[in-house]
Amino acid sequence: MNQALRQRASFFRRVLRGTCPQCGKGGLFERRARLRRQCDVCGLVYRREQGSMIGSMYLSAIASELFAAVVAVALFFGTDWSAALALPVGIALVLAFAAWFLPYSMSLWVAVEYATDVGNGEWWAKPR
Repeated sequence: MNQALRQRASFFRRVLRGTCPQCGKGGLFERRARLRRQCDVCGLVYRREQGSMIGSMYLSAIASELFAAVVAVALFFGTDWSAALALPVGIALVLAFAAWFLPYSMSLWVAVEYATDVGNGEWWAKPR
């Protein structure tokens, strides 16, 4: 694996642990699904511009829709439940998944933006 690919993989490992993609030490979140403005250790700004987390929204929506499709197929073919029972169970499962996945989609999007900025040679992106 080349150096650039290893470096980008480290960004994603760091954010999935809930830490800064640049230094790996500062936390990403103030609390669940509430992204900090910047890293307390290295100062990396997580949201540099208005609308910077729209990609996270799309990532979360796609993952939730795929999960909903799997749940629908599993409930339809895997159970003999009536629609009156399967629908609320399916909705509850999808909502729980969406709530669980939201901080991960935010983290992943921070890593995507940071990896893009590093790849573009932005002056402020200083991987460690």
